[in-house]
Amino acid sequence: MRCRAVLLKSEGLSSVAIGGQTEMSHVSVNAWVKRFKSEGIEGLKTRSGRGRKPIMDCSDEESVRRAIEQDRQSVSKARAAWEQASGKEVSDATFKRFLSALAQDISE
Repeated sequence: MRCRAVLLKSEGLSSVAIGGQTEMSHVSVNAWVKRFKSEGIEGLKTRSGRGRKPIMDCSDEESVRRAIEQDRQSVSKARAAWEQASGKEVSDATFKRFLSALAQDISE
């Protein structure tokens, strides 16, 4: 969409018209065109550090393993033990996703 906005702007369309076609505001269109002019095609890429930071990361791996080893039969109990040890709160779904990612890393 960013590239399309820049291309349409180069064809002479107004920012409002481009915004209607790309579902962007005219302010966003102008910002992307300005960034393209200053940085080139690299400026249209998503920069790192955007988005919400993960609650659980690789630093939690060892404590999660210990929690699972203590209670292999219940994910909820293992999650509760990990939460108590780490001071973080996560849902069962997040905890399970993290576990499946750990299992996948181990199998590779």
